[in-house]
Amino acid sequence: MMERKNYDSDFCGSLPLNHINVVQDYGYLLIVRANDLQIIQCSENLADLTNLTPKELAGKNLAELTGPAQLEKLRQRLADPVQAKAPMTFELFGQVMEILIHYKDDHIVLEMEKKTGTDRVFTEAFEEVKLAIARLEACNTVEEVSRIAVAETRKITGFDGVMMYRFDEDWNGTVIAEDKTDQLEHYLGHTFPASDIPKQARQLYLKNPYRLIPDRSYQPVRLYPIVNPLTRTFTDLSDCNIRGVAAVHLEYLKNMQVTASMSIRVIFHGQLWGLIACHHIAARHLSLELCSVCELLSSIISARIESLLHKQEADIETELQKQQTLLMAQVYAEDDIAKGLLTNTQTSVTDVLSADGALCIIDGELTIHKNIPDTEFVDNLILWLQTKDINRVFATDHLPEIYEDAIPLSAVSSGILVLPIDAEKGDFIICFRSEVKKEIKWGGNPDQAINFELDGKNYHPRNSFKLWLQTVHHTSLPWTKQELAVAETMRGFIYEFQTKKDRF
Repeated sequence: MMERKNYDSDFCGSLPLNHINVVQDYGYLLIVRANDLQIIQCSENLADLTNLTPKELAGKNLAELTGPAQLEKLRQRLADPVQAKAPMTFELFGQVMEILIHYKDDHIVLEMEKKTGTDRVFTEAFEEVKLAIARLEACNTVEEVSRIAVAETRKITGFDGVMMYRFDEDWNGTVIAEDKTDQLEHYLGHTFPASDIPKQARQLYLKNPYRLIPDRSYQPVRLYPIVNPLTRTFTDLSDCNIRGVAAVHLEYLKNMQVTASMSIRVIFHGQLWGLIACHHIAARHLSLELCSVCELLSSIISARIESLLHKQEADIETELQKQQTLLMAQVYAEDDIAKGLLTNTQTSVTDVLSADGALCIIDGELTIHKNIPDTEFVDNLILWLQTKDINRVFATDHLPEIYEDAIPLSAVSSGILVLPIDAEKGDFIICFRSEVKKEIKWGGNPDQAINFELDGKNYHPRNSFKLWLQTVHHTSLPWTKQELAVAETMRGFIYEFQTKKDRF
């Protein structure tokens, strides 16, 4: 198995994306003190609306920029933290704005956009959302949900292309559904390295349902003053949709030949499960109303996927528990661990744990079932396991990577699951899984995800997303969390059974 450069955690994951200190030019930012609404910081483009320089604007009270009715409307929103999260219209210097309110400890961030006409009336979009909900509810698999989700998202947003990424355990994202014009590259089935959406960016999606970049060639707008006078540091823009974009990501979009993008989160178990990535060849801005529709879509799609995955997990757990109970009954009926788990004709541990072979060794007596490596390999493996001081279930789907002696026999021993009975004595149950050669279709060479200049500081994303094939050897199918849970229960049962047997 080839070792990848982990830019995700080693480099990209350390970039301070929430303290970028600039905003995109389609919006405006006001930071006011929580107790009296005095302006302490603002985006420099507010000068275009107020005819005041940023220096003149900072220090004024919000009451000086709007009327009493508007101020009261804002105060009512601020009095209800839940209601404050919803978009609202607000007049500022006679200009109607759409604003979002973000609470901090001692200050409030007002994120604003000019209210303009939209390509699509909200009520029309809502009708489409109702149809999308009906279609999603009719889906019976995650794959179906993903296909419907990208198609409906594209209809509602009008983007040229929409893809669904699903993250794996290493945070690489595989495209599992797409709906796009032929003017955009197709990436269905392609995997993108974790550094494309690094750790810091993924964490921000837990706070923000979506991320909109209407035009990658935007002119960054600075905040004035640069440092927040209350916190004496850069203002945390984690919650802000108009937060500026890292230069490396803008270059990434350019290399993908798209000008506008939007990413919508999919959540499972409170964690980021995937992203719906929207791309447009030309610049494309979505109103705050339509962005709110996307936020609703994010919740609906996440809920449907969560429901299906919960059912899938519950069904698997129920079936495994039935088989586990049967195995335990066989051990009692045979009054023998090896016979009950391995040689009984009704079911065996290989059936329950989807293994290709298994062995049981107790007091030097070896019992084998189905396909396992030769005896010499088994003897050396047991000695190796004893050095690991294993007292709970141990499992790996890439044994040759951590135990070199397994390389020549990877065809039958790329994966193992070990239930220690008495590790000190060398008593184990070991399940084996055969090698499954896996071909990964990378969207560009993952080892060139980031290219550094000669100074070692400046860097660029890869400039090609063409198919780059990698064949992974010496790995088996992974052991699922349900299988590991059943194995741990079995380990406890076997230990107690053997302890009682030894006692009597």
